[in-house]
Amino acid sequence: MEICTSPEEMRALEAAAGPTVVVMTMGALHAGHTQLMDVARGYAGTSGRVVVTIFVNPRQFGPTEDFDSYPRTFKRDLQLCEEHEVDVVFAPDVEQMYPSAETSVSTIAITAGVLGDILEGVQRPGHFDGMLTIVAKLFHLTEPNIALFGEKDYQQLVLIRDMVHALDWPLHVVGVPTVRDDDGLACSSRNKFLSKSGRSQAAAVPRALQAGVQVAHRGTDAIVRAVTQVLHKADLAPDYVEVRGADLSADPNTGEARLLVAVPVEGVRLIDNTAVNLGEHA
Repeated sequence: MEICTSPEEMRALEAAAGPTVVVMTMGALHAGHTQLMDVARGYAGTSGRVVVTIFVNPRQFGPTEDFDSYPRTFKRDLQLCEEHEVDVVFAPDVEQMYPSAETSVSTIAITAGVLGDILEGVQRPGHFDGMLTIVAKLFHLTEPNIALFGEKDYQQLVLIRDMVHALDWPLHVVGVPTVRDDDGLACSSRNKFLSKSGRSQAAAVPRALQAGVQVAHRGTDAIVRAVTQVLHKADLAPDYVEVRGADLSADPNTGEARLLVAVPVEGVRLIDNTAVNLGEHA
């Protein structure tokens, strides 16, 4: 396994015979990430290349968010990458990705547009601009044929697909189903900040999603009521509970849609989602 820490080292790699598949992370790797690595290996085959990027991107953290305290476990991350047959780890530092001497870099960014202002964008203005900008830079540096992203960050996935389409990038973006722990909670690097009681309380989030799925045939209002009821019973106050189209369009009526929630627990903001079929019994 090769470890690259600069754009120059990434560009110097010889092209793989098969497809290059990238998995982008901010480190603190967990079962959700290793699932992405395993899926990537399947796409790459024996002749292709699996690249994992590890970069805690300051541009997608707000001024009051947890950039400084975000978990960093680089040594363990490398071990997991090795165990899951990753070929290249690209782990640049902030100066490598945003050189302070290049003042123009600080003013050039990709803007998420209206889809970046809903859901997570309400609570985290500018977050998706920073996310799309670093993803674009990493696409340029890793030159993938395929990029894998978890469905847990569903709004992120939709925005990345939109960016790839809008900029005519010659790559395929694949969404991989959310990996969950035994209690149903979606795997997240921030879960480690929950206490034992907070973890128990947080398990209401996946239960609430399933309650919404069960009443999807009754429409969006019934879904929101069912989800909110389960969360309130667990003394949780969601930042949002919304049903949107699979493309995040507003007010879906029938067919495939997405139920999305954000719920703070002990200062940890948990986001989760699931597919729902409006008008159909679960």
